[in-house]
Amino acid sequence: MSHPIVTSLTDCDRRRFLATGLTAAAGLVVPNTLSAALFDVNKAAKKMGVVPESAVKDLYTSLDETQRKAIVFDWDHTEKGRGLLRSHVNNNWQITKPEVRSRFFTDEQQDMVRTIFEGIIHPDWHARYYKQIEDDNGGFGDNQAIAIFGSPESDKFEFVMTGRHMTLRCDGNSSDHLAFGGPLFYGHDPLGEFNEGPNHIENVFWDQALEANKVYAMLDGKQRKQAEVARTPGEGAIAFQGSSRRAAGLPVSEMSSDQKEALQKTLQKLVEMFRQSDQDEVAQCLKTQGGLDACSLAFYTDHDIGKDRVWDNWRLEGPSFVWHYRGAPHVHVWVNIADSSEVKSNTPLLQRRS
Repeated sequence: MSHPIVTSLTDCDRRRFLATGLTAAAGLVVPNTLSAALFDVNKAAKKMGVVPESAVKDLYTSLDETQRKAIVFDWDHTEKGRGLLRSHVNNNWQITKPEVRSRFFTDEQQDMVRTIFEGIIHPDWHARYYKQIEDDNGGFGDNQAIAIFGSPESDKFEFVMTGRHMTLRCDGNSSDHLAFGGPLFYGHDPLGEFNEGPNHIENVFWDQALEANKVYAMLDGKQRKQAEVARTPGEGAIAFQGSSRRAAGLPVSEMSSDQKEALQKTLQKLVEMFRQSDQDEVAQCLKTQGGLDACSLAFYTDHDIGKDRVWDNWRLEGPSFVWHYRGAPHVHVWVNIADSSEVKSNTPLLQRRS
């Protein structure tokens, strides 16, 4: 991707990207550390031209009555303790009981789920995401569940995939105002030790924090004092604050042009793992609320692994934009983005280990 996200903003309709965004991908580069069993380049290449929304429709059509009763819900279905199930997000959960890799689904249906997943994630990130799934869940489809809301045969539907360190969505632009179709979660505990060291060895998402820390390194003393915040917000605290309240941290509007450019690179690093249509939707939502200048950047000082001032916990927040990165004790990331702060969040405030 040659253009930073803010300068590449367009008013193009997302559906045009859904039809064309995956067809431009060329070859894939797979890290040598991943086994061939985790990632089949040829198989993935064949799927690159498949729009995930089309695969959701194929999956929906293939379901028998028993399957539909278990994983298909009305658009506004609610559950006790979770609220509107379609918009719920968590760090470690199964949205329905059947695991993807189980006899509940046929081999063909499991392959459809994989096609949807690979369509949501940018091809350059497939290998890294498969590593996360292997490390945290034991393999694709293990400890992972799916749900479909509404009908893919209409204009209002959403596919949700969950597991440990995962909430992903594919919504066909059905969810008004929201990027991604709703809040997301991603994370990684690659060594299975829960408490990572300061270098976050093998964590596929740690580069995002390193990019943010490059911005911190550019700040002067006064700016660092503004950017450093004493206490990390609770997990799941991603409700929108609106424009009437400036988020904690250093206002981006007070940064120099080179610092803003570095922050823009950080934002690009954050969104690059998602398909192009979702990247553009994030950009449009951010533009609507005033761009990066309406945001603040915070680095939290209460959980500094290694006491090295390479901040593990940090957050970029605007009126209706939250990218909350918790790197201690291991990476948890909560994402909530819309073009309006009126959108309500549906997340728990978590205390449990995961």
